[in-house]
Amino acid sequence: MSLQDSNEPTRILILSEAFGAGHTQAAHAISSGLQQLCSRVQTQVLELGLHLHPTLAPFIIEAYKKTITAQPHLYGKLYRFHYKKSLNPFSQLALHRICYAQTAATISQLRPHAIVCTHPFPSIVVSRLKKHGLDIPLFTVITDYDAHGAWIGSQVNQYLVSTKDVKFRLLQRGVSPQKIKITGIPLHPSFRQTHDKFEIRQQFQLRDLPTILIMGGGWGLHGSERFRDYVAAWSDRIQFLFCMGNNKKGYAEMADDAVYRHPNVRLLGFCQEIGKLMEVSDLLITKPGGMTCSEGAAKAIPMLFDSPIPGQEEENLQYFTAHGFGEPILSPATIENWLYMLAFRYEEVRIRRESISKKSMPFTTADCVTTIWSLCEKSRT
Repeated sequence: MSLQDSNEPTRILILSEAFGAGHTQAAHAISSGLQQLCSRVQTQVLELGLHLHPTLAPFIIEAYKKTITAQPHLYGKLYRFHYKKSLNPFSQLALHRICYAQTAATISQLRPHAIVCTHPFPSIVVSRLKKHGLDIPLFTVITDYDAHGAWIGSQVNQYLVSTKDVKFRLLQRGVSPQKIKITGIPLHPSFRQTHDKFEIRQQFQLRDLPTILIMGGGWGLHGSERFRDYVAAWSDRIQFLFCMGNNKKGYAEMADDAVYRHPNVRLLGFCQEIGKLMEVSDLLITKPGGMTCSEGAAKAIPMLFDSPIPGQEEENLQYFTAHGFGEPILSPATIENWLYMLAFRYEEVRIRRESISKKSMPFTTADCVTTIWSLCEKSRT
């Protein structure tokens, strides 16, 4: 019997973590795609750490962010040291002790027919539960263009990966080729839709000017004198959109600065419609997170990559640079060249965007979602 013929709704639990917004965005993209695919599917997205430990988890997440911001090279050393290894037994045991009983209770309460993980930590926890008797399919979606050893678990039924390069790295680590499917990183279905630019400008009260969208505010990317000087020098000719995410402190500091109160400068908090802002913008300046880069590529917006976190973001940067979707900020001249093009040689910017739109990404959200759905059907027949 197929899932669509069953009288019982198919329950799919999607687990993520709040270490960067991309993992959870991928989880919600999968959830939305599954619900569009079949009306009888029930999905639930949980950031596992926050769900199990709502008081402790925010402190851990904040400490993680501060470590990456203040000591990125230390993070990079740790990332590379453990790159080819699964999480060590001590760390697995710590996750087990912190999360095991409560995760098992959550799964027992929700009774999912399948579990999808978009972050390695919940994948590790569920894999360990499966090792001790849990009989539920586990599908792990790798949300970067790299494959750190922490993603590897012996009880994962299927890996869904972004590219053939990531598949190759999993194969090098001993994962069976039958357990790997190349589906691309799942994006919210809205990133495959197009909108009228005039209506977008009206909705966000924007001007019809060359526009730069600057993301990464949740990690403190915007608070440098470098960005301030560019805004002060060019805001009469170029519109600047700063997406601050959940960085309320950074938002308040910038809002108090007269430079950022220019009519061609917009400060935005957490925004659910980033796809629309990408459509109406001409350049995206961002950290090279796997999800943000994939969204930018889907919207064919040229990208400049700033301050990659050593490790997975460096791999993301290399992938999108090599495939012509963007370039790293190697010096102030990189940004200054783009500012000059936007202000005085806009036709070159338009041609670059057309070139990116012809590349397109090789996979769509539907590839990932239909693969998960097919695997669920197969597991229940």
